[in-house]
Amino acid sequence: MAIEQVQNLPQQYVTDLGVDYGKQLAGLTSIPLDTSRFAPEVAGQDQLQKDASALAASGVGAYQPYLTAQESLTGPQGYQSFMSPYQQDVIDATLSEFDKQTQAGLTGIGQKAAMSGNLGGGREGVMRANYMSDQDANRAFILAKLNQQGFDQANLNAQKAFDQQGRLASNITDFQTADINQLGRLGGLQQAQTQAGLDATREANRLEAFEPYERLGTYGSGVASLFSGNAPFGNQSTVTPNPTPLQTALGTASVLSGIFGGGGNNSGKAFEYV
Repeated sequence: MAIEQVQNLPQQYVTDLGVDYGKQLAGLTSIPLDTSRFAPEVAGQDQLQKDASALAASGVGAYQPYLTAQESLTGPQGYQSFMSPYQQDVIDATLSEFDKQTQAGLTGIGQKAAMSGNLGGGREGVMRANYMSDQDANRAFILAKLNQQGFDQANLNAQKAFDQQGRLASNITDFQTADINQLGRLGGLQQAQTQAGLDATREANRLEAFEPYERLGTYGSGVASLFSGNAPFGNQSTVTPNPTPLQTALGTASVLSGIFGGGGNNSGKAFEYV
């Protein structure tokens, strides 16, 4: 016996859309993507960063000349280069004046001796000897004092110079470090800006490359929704399949049974099919 099947077929335009989508999907996915256009890139060092690196390299040991200069300011001879060039002139002038005063004192002793009638005598000689002994001691004291003052001033100047060289050695490092940091910060900002540009370009290339896929995906979603929701609007068709050999044989046997049985009550019938 014939079996009827009822199928809900989509509208023809829906079928056509499905066929078109399949063709586009096959065509689009058959083309390989150029992934190099949106591969990650790292921005190189900015010139300011390179300058900072070069300055850091060139600045290594920049303080050494100042430390070397400090060495000449220490030790027993460190003060000598700081002695006043006028020190000896001051000493000579002071001692010359002292000698004049000493000579005046000797003249005074002679005058006193003459007035007392002892000129050229032993008493005058003792007075002169005592006077010159005192004056020599005073002269030596004045010279020593002048030399000590000159030494103290020169030594103080040497100490100041030593401290200055030390500060310069420290400052040169601090100044270079400040320059390096400033160059590094500015270079880092420039590098970050460049990196942002590279990232933006990469994202733009990615969007451009995947736009056809996203568009086709939207197209496919629409087609799928049409296929899933088109039953109420589809065409109904009845399909009657051709009988199978078994169905044919069973049908023939049923007909023969009716013929030979005569449709009556025949207890001798050979076949009965329901």
